[in-house]
Amino acid sequence: MDKDTVYPHLTECAAETARIARGVVADQLTAATPCEEWDVRTLVNHLVLYSSHGLEHRAQRTQLPEELTARDFTTDADWAQQYADQLDRALAAWSDPAVWEGEVDLGFMAMPAPEIASLITKELAVHGWDLARATGQEYRISEAAAALILTVVDKHAEVYRQYDGFTDPVPLPGSAPAFERALADSGRDPHWSAQPAGVPGAAVRR
Repeated sequence: MDKDTVYPHLTECAAETARIARGVVADQLTAATPCEEWDVRTLVNHLVLYSSHGLEHRAQRTQLPEELTARDFTTDADWAQQYADQLDRALAAWSDPAVWEGEVDLGFMAMPAPEIASLITKELAVHGWDLARATGQEYRISEAAAALILTVVDKHAEVYRQYDGFTDPVPLPGSAPAFERALADSGRDPHWSAQPAGVPGAAVRR
């Protein structure tokens, strides 16, 4: 993978996830999500931290400040706009071809920069879908972006499962659209809907 392969889909998924974030209303922050044990507030904080601030810090080869990791972004009434603005800053950082060279040190390992960008694109898409599903919205990306997400999910699924990031894949016919297959392969039920408390349903941990 390289900048030409990943960056267009990174920007597309960022724009769509920012759109979904703007559609979240305050009384939905305690709603259930497809992520096991996460409500909408927890999901939003994960998304904002890792897919916008984290995206910029990966480009800069710097670590996330501790103050950000402990912050509840949803306490700001305009958190969704702040998220969109931070995504724009992160995307601007990744627009520099030099950022795509070399590796990014994650602390416990290093990965090629394009691989990191593809993983964050996946995070934007699957967690953007989680947020959309939890708040009654529809997540829409191109077939080309969906194909990239499927490739990334399938390449890294077993590692995610080792660290409880994904649950077991959900069976789907091979004729299902690429994005539905990516969701299913990550342990998500593409037809998930909020369940009453105590009713089991397919969910991914994070």
